[in-house]
Amino acid sequence: MSGNTGTLAPLLPGATLGVLGGGQLGRMFVHAAQSMGYFTAVLDPDADSPAGRVSHHHVHADYDAADGLTRLAALADAVTTEFENVPAPSLEHLAVLRPVSPGAPAVAIAQDRIREKAHFVRCGVECAPYAVIENAHHLAAVADDLLPGILKTARLGYDGKGQQRVATRAELAQAWDASGGVPCVLEQLMPLDFECSVIVARGQDGAMVHLTPQRNLHRNGILAVTEVHADSLPEAVATRAIQAARAIADGLAYVGVLCVEFFVLADGRLVVNEMAPRPHNSGHWSMDACDVSQFELQVRTLAGLPLTAPRQHSPCIMLNLLGDLWFAAGNEAVAPRWAEVLALPGTHLHLYGKTDARRGRKMGHLNVTGPTLEAVRQTADAAAALLGVALPLNA
Repeated sequence: MSGNTGTLAPLLPGATLGVLGGGQLGRMFVHAAQSMGYFTAVLDPDADSPAGRVSHHHVHADYDAADGLTRLAALADAVTTEFENVPAPSLEHLAVLRPVSPGAPAVAIAQDRIREKAHFVRCGVECAPYAVIENAHHLAAVADDLLPGILKTARLGYDGKGQQRVATRAELAQAWDASGGVPCVLEQLMPLDFECSVIVARGQDGAMVHLTPQRNLHRNGILAVTEVHADSLPEAVATRAIQAARAIADGLAYVGVLCVEFFVLADGRLVVNEMAPRPHNSGHWSMDACDVSQFELQVRTLAGLPLTAPRQHSPCIMLNLLGDLWFAAGNEAVAPRWAEVLALPGTHLHLYGKTDARRGRKMGHLNVTGPTLEAVRQTADAAAALLGVALPLNA
């Protein structure tokens, strides 16, 4: 379902790699590709997009504009995407002209929670008990034991958007009506211990590697902190998460980088939450704590290069930097205390080139590495205090 047929000859440095989307993930892909000797082309409607400003080529066009897609295909030898909500028909259009990974079928499944959950079930991976609600009949047929639950729109939901907690049938009916009556999934609310994720990279030949599983903390539906070290996850949980993520990727015949997010329940069970057919916020730690980052893996899968298993060389804590940090002192945007943060040992600042700080907007991330977990925690605590980010992870 990857959109590629067979194993293609590798694209070597000097070729041009294209990406749909000019945001921060596209920017970091472009940087990784360029560091390996590739030229890059970005398609994004924003003339001032973060990725477009650092790419060799920037096609200013909407994601569904046939002429823009044709121009991208004329520039690039292969094309990937930085976000899952790119129109699947656009990927189909490009796939006629150039190798595309991930392909339209896989992305289309990730765009729709109903199809996504059906895929998880087919792969034998446990997810929370749920019901599909597409009409009033489905709403009336919801089993009582699914409440309390979380109602999620089937499409266009991310960072907590399109989600409503409901405790009663009346609240469920009100929430579905508030959604506009669009197709939704109702998930049973389960006793959550913590959240984790696994990033896998799968090549055209089916070879697969993965990053060390990550322990994540979300606040208001947005990733806040990621920890990756020997004590971040119980070994049994990490092993099950890797196995599940690999099964999900294999079931899609996936080509590219895939992130699978999980809930770990109070009783130790692991249930899958969702997948993202692209590099992921929770994998940004790999840029400074691994010998191969998630973005290099994206380059390798797109170019058909061999996949080598990433090795983590340092414990790491990643702090997500939202635009709120610029407004800690009031309503006027003021740059955070970068000089003091960067004076701390093992801090690695990544800003995304966004000139307009807004509350809730992802502006960058800070990776903290060190020789020991104790050293990393001390530095992360100090950096968080300077930035106004709440720690520890289990806060």
